[in-house]
Amino acid sequence: MPDDSLKKTPLHDTHVASGARMVAFGGWDMPVQYPQGIISEVKAVRNSAGMFDVSHMGRVEFRGRGAEGFLDRLLSADVPAIKTGRSKYHMICNGRGGIIDDAIVSRLGDESFLLVINAGNHDRDMEWIRSHAGGTEDVEIDDTTARVGMIALQGPEAVGIADSLAADDLRTVRRFGFVDAEVAGIPCRVSRTGYTGEDGFEIMPPADRAPALWAALKDKGVAECGLGARDVLRLEAGLMLHGNDITEDNNPIEAGLEWTLSLDRPDYIAARALKRIREAGTRRLMTGFRMTGQGIPRHGMPIRRDGVDAGTVTSGTHSPTLDANIGIGYVERRFAEPGATLEIDVRGRPVEAEVVEFPFFKRSH
Repeated sequence: MPDDSLKKTPLHDTHVASGARMVAFGGWDMPVQYPQGIISEVKAVRNSAGMFDVSHMGRVEFRGRGAEGFLDRLLSADVPAIKTGRSKYHMICNGRGGIIDDAIVSRLGDESFLLVINAGNHDRDMEWIRSHAGGTEDVEIDDTTARVGMIALQGPEAVGIADSLAADDLRTVRRFGFVDAEVAGIPCRVSRTGYTGEDGFEIMPPADRAPALWAALKDKGVAECGLGARDVLRLEAGLMLHGNDITEDNNPIEAGLEWTLSLDRPDYIAARALKRIREAGTRRLMTGFRMTGQGIPRHGMPIRRDGVDAGTVTSGTHSPTLDANIGIGYVERRFAEPGATLEIDVRGRPVEAEVVEFPFFKRSH
């Protein structure tokens, strides 16, 4: 029986018609895989092009004279340094330096910004953002999630396919850049970003036009892909999943995300805490490993070294691209050097693994 309490994206009926297996995710009814299966979907993205419904992710616009300063206080990115038409991956941290969410902020104009946040964190993010907006009358906060769809088109052929459907030249859009353009005759915001380690776009049409855009991409041979393939692809590319790999109990320093921080801003809410953490150093570090014994690492499994607790797995899977079992987790720094051996407790059985360079997969463009 369908769960009527779950929210549905504008593409929900399209997924059902395509035979997708639907699951609850972040409060939404989402496709986890299509009839061709997760491995086939992963290979499509790595070899040609696949598309994902990411309309469940939050899209929030900030407008007004105070928008830039307001976001600069709340986000780890140097917001004033972001040029119009450009985007920045960053952390949303609390005053202690804990990661509330990871997100992308884009400058739409001199006094307007778009923040894309994770679906499962939407309510928590909005509560936190609005709690800091009191008395800030020159900022308008507009949650556009329900009015705008979002389709991620990813893979080595993705840019060419999108360009063939567009009225403008999308090949000229730089990484982490965006333009407003017509795609398949539909007005969209087109952002050269993604969550797979591949090139491609995240395309944002009006919600009621999302099914038509999906159909146009499908007609071009783009594979329909679900959450299962997306999770494998992002892990191969060494990308974090909030709620698994990063939480409010983690900070960006130990997560290996210090590069997302701009701390020389006195008004930034987490600057002092993160500087203290950076100066003190962290006991553990997010680390990638490849299983050398038989077993797939899973979230929550203990990591040991010579029988001594050394950390915890946060994500793991079988990688079809590498034909290997891979995982990531927080590991004691003294055991986190590439080449070091670890043991993963796979259901009570110690299985050997080797620390490897991160990410596991990187496309040479």
